[in-house]
Amino acid sequence: MKFRLAAVSLFLVACSYTNAAEQPNVIFMLCDDLGYSDIGCYGARKVKTPHIDQLATEGVRFTHFHTAASICSPSRAAFLTGAYPQRAGLYMGINPNRTAHWFLGLHPDEITIAERFKQAGYATHMVGKWHLGTEPEFLPRKQGFQHYYGMPRNYSHSPQFFDDDEVVFTKTPLERLTPLYTQRVTSIIRDSAKTDKPFFLYYAHNYPHTPYKASKKFKGTSQDGVRGDVMQELDWSVGKMMTALNDAGVADNTVVIFTSDNGPTANVYAKPYRGTKYVTLEGGHRVPFIVHWPARIKSPSVSNTAINAMDLFPTLSAAIGIPLPKDRVYDGENLLPLMAGKPLKRQAAEPFYYYNCENLQAIRCGQWKLHLPRSKEQLPFWDKNKAFASLQDPVLYNLDADESESTNVAADNPIVVQQMMGLAESIRPELGEFMQRGSSQRPTGTLFPSGPVISHEKDWGTADPTTVKEIELERQKRHPNRKQLKKHRQ
Repeated sequence: MKFRLAAVSLFLVACSYTNAAEQPNVIFMLCDDLGYSDIGCYGARKVKTPHIDQLATEGVRFTHFHTAASICSPSRAAFLTGAYPQRAGLYMGINPNRTAHWFLGLHPDEITIAERFKQAGYATHMVGKWHLGTEPEFLPRKQGFQHYYGMPRNYSHSPQFFDDDEVVFTKTPLERLTPLYTQRVTSIIRDSAKTDKPFFLYYAHNYPHTPYKASKKFKGTSQDGVRGDVMQELDWSVGKMMTALNDAGVADNTVVIFTSDNGPTANVYAKPYRGTKYVTLEGGHRVPFIVHWPARIKSPSVSNTAINAMDLFPTLSAAIGIPLPKDRVYDGENLLPLMAGKPLKRQAAEPFYYYNCENLQAIRCGQWKLHLPRSKEQLPFWDKNKAFASLQDPVLYNLDADESESTNVAADNPIVVQQMMGLAESIRPELGEFMQRGSSQRPTGTLFPSGPVISHEKDWGTADPTTVKEIELERQKRHPNRKQLKKHRQ
């Protein structure tokens, strides 16, 4: 199996920084449910995104970037840890309203990219949505962020809005969300420029995840309804962020990375790919990825080299001159050599695994993508791929010739199918499968280390009744008004 690597311009010097004065500031902007064709430079026609497009024009626009999951929580875990969500122990979609999930989160022993920056002397900030556990033990300030501003979870889970540990809104005003975030982001930039410390900012905007509202200034400005208005306001926020960097005199040596946690809920925003959020078709995983760094990117370009979410951690670690920890496995690779025109150590045909919660559903090797047999029992409750709900035989696509995954070529390529089925058999014992913990899976963060880690609410009945009672008593102790609050939200 061969995969043709695209030529990449010599646009970035692959180097490590040892002098603090030379260390770049870093802004990692992660949108929520933004699809491949949601912005102008990736094909959007009903919205205008000039500021995001300018990032691409002046930087590098990747066309073959994949997130590690098609839903929020595991995708974010992979970005922050450099590991498949299964390896990092957080592969389920955390919803604090679920009996089986409220006490789970990203394990405190996981090393996040924020902790790496903090170790290197950076000021670390997070603005936006966390969604990696909402009990105090799992919040951003326990995972390397010195300051946090935003909603820790989806609005439907809880509409509360925090400034560090203080609740500033019991019900977030959605029409003010982008202006609030933008004001905080620009103030972080301005204030940081006055110090001698570089900063790392994780700007995890909630939009265009529903529910959303545009501010008065942007209502009716797009040709795509409220969602389009929200997208244009999000682009405005990027423009304000870049203006603040320029005004502060730090734009040249600030790395800005723009991407999304997973695909959109409607396929029209994922074209030309098939599928959406919640599924392992390309539309659920392939999203925009833009890198902007004027000090190092001298020849803006477009790259179709295959990269993924786990590459962020080792790449940013290398950019600030910190070696990877030796006590754990990383599934990503430092991209700086690639960006300097050198080949990656990762082979072109190295497998990429598409898990949906615990269920391994597909594997890509170069141009080949194999969708694996599965049963309804294995599927997470959010999986919306009805066509493959009870897939009996493997389905093979050639993504080079069939980007929309429409023509099954398994019968014509039996050796490819056999090899990739073998990869599935070899990785499941390591990364797990439905109700089967993998040997290389690190612990899931939990308030009850001896208690159950149940991905599917439907399987909660398999938990030990005594432990279930203990968990419920702790929930009542921590959240005595939970039922009343839930009733109020309805």
